[in-house]
Amino acid sequence: MESSDEEKPLIHPQPPPQALAASEYASDGSVDINKQPALKRSTGKWRACFLILGVEFCECLAFFSISQNLVTYLTTVLHESKVAAARNVSAWAGSCFLTPLLGAFVADTYWGRYKTIVVFFPLYILAMAVLIASSSLPVFSDDDVHRSVVYIGIYLAAIGSGGVKPCTSAFGADQFDTTDPDETVKKGSFFNWYYFMISTSSVLSGTFVVWLQDNVGWTVSYVIPALLMLVCFPLFLAGSKTYRFRKMGASPLKSVLQVIVAAVSKWQMELPDDSSRLFELPSAAHRIKHTNEFKFFDKAAIKIVTSDNQVSSSSSSWRLCTVTQVEELKMLLRMFPVWASFLAFYAVSSLTGPTLVEQGMFMDNRVGSFAIPPASMAVLSSLSLLAWVPIYEAVLVPLARRLTGNHKGISGTLRLGIGQALCTLSMVYAALLETARLAAAEAQGLTDQSVPAPMSILWQAPVYVLNGAAQVFGGIGVTEYFYDKSPQSMRSLCAALANLAIASGSYISSAVLAIVAVATTHDGAPGWIPDNLNQGHLDYFYWLWAFLSFLSLALFLHYSIRHTGNV
Repeated sequence: MESSDEEKPLIHPQPPPQALAASEYASDGSVDINKQPALKRSTGKWRACFLILGVEFCECLAFFSISQNLVTYLTTVLHESKVAAARNVSAWAGSCFLTPLLGAFVADTYWGRYKTIVVFFPLYILAMAVLIASSSLPVFSDDDVHRSVVYIGIYLAAIGSGGVKPCTSAFGADQFDTTDPDETVKKGSFFNWYYFMISTSSVLSGTFVVWLQDNVGWTVSYVIPALLMLVCFPLFLAGSKTYRFRKMGASPLKSVLQVIVAAVSKWQMELPDDSSRLFELPSAAHRIKHTNEFKFFDKAAIKIVTSDNQVSSSSSSWRLCTVTQVEELKMLLRMFPVWASFLAFYAVSSLTGPTLVEQGMFMDNRVGSFAIPPASMAVLSSLSLLAWVPIYEAVLVPLARRLTGNHKGISGTLRLGIGQALCTLSMVYAALLETARLAAAEAQGLTDQSVPAPMSILWQAPVYVLNGAAQVFGGIGVTEYFYDKSPQSMRSLCAALANLAIASGSYISSAVLAIVAVATTHDGAPGWIPDNLNQGHLDYFYWLWAFLSFLSLALFLHYSIRHTGNV
């Protein structure tokens, strides 16, 4: 009897020399700094990501050095009201996450991610120099001049941030070959550790830098990140030979506009029953299969037939688009409901910073003989994220991978849903905490006094811990989602869309603050968020956002179940 297949000796044929040569290079089309195919052994992966993460660490340290205590700076140095300061902080933070659209457009269309970082990073250094000058030179002692220079500095930082933020995450992910299963798993880990570095910079800013601002001065707190940026930038340039670069394609925004214009111009035309009759370049290296959603835009790919029943070969690209172009637009449209559902998530992230600092100013911040600066409590959010990233990577993902068989462990949809649920819980707790604080103030007869209630500031800790956990699941998850689901030619742009959600959330929170201030201060009422919080109802404000967060979670779950069939 012949032996079974299991009993036969396994013979591994020697791959041809061409396959061996090809395996030495990244298979996703990446090239090196000299525009040659990228060698796997000497480019990309973590050796390149360490330098990219260094750039993001310095950028975030500078950002948090400005933002962590900005509400305190505006109220105590520039003498703005609490509502005005909270509104201006939200507006500036929104700008920091809106300008990445400009940076992403430039990166995807003209310069590439590497060059965009190289151009915009020095602008950030210039912004820090302006802030250092504004806080140290006597010529800026006049209040109006001082205010103008400060706002010039922080908005220069917003522009610099716009070129760095969308490019570092996408450029870092580009260092992993998506056709290699091992490198694909490492790419997923990159996003977790990317946020780990962001949180590390937040911890340093919220503790050491904030302490310097409160006890030494504002100048030295800006000098430290500026010096680190001056050291990190040359190191980033020195590592250029280790990076992998993606070849530039056509302008992604132009391609999207062409599809829209072509589809609208042919709105009266009937789609063919067979999608294979739609236009596609037969020699295109990058092609996306046709899908049946958003069929209206398929009209952009309807072939133009001449009077003699021949297909026109001279149609303008604004009249005839490929199926791949149409599908790229559809990919963006599929991401929109997820993007919209995270507006409340990021609005909460934006508003909790300044409002919790203001709440902390009306709580007992003494722990023994040490007084905790209210702005430093935000470090707990970053510490929570720092703790959750290793737990997520080392415990939750391997456990979930064994249970589900999913190589990511926890599905992207479930991860995003958990993040939104934690965000909602943080607002519920913040509302309950403020209700208890107001009751304590009233019990002590402090309603008419701008003094802290006899309630420890440490009661704020669960809010920050929940916010940190929400960022691990929701914030990191949505960044990875936009990278994975985006067309290859639009990854910087889609990374900017994640930042646009943050910007939009900030603007929404700023607008809601303004509306609440107007709506609740009529007839001489102090409003929900007066300068004396003991006379206000900040708890109502938190309950409002708890409801909006819950509504966003419900809409996200509805979309996920309807379009993917699972959570």
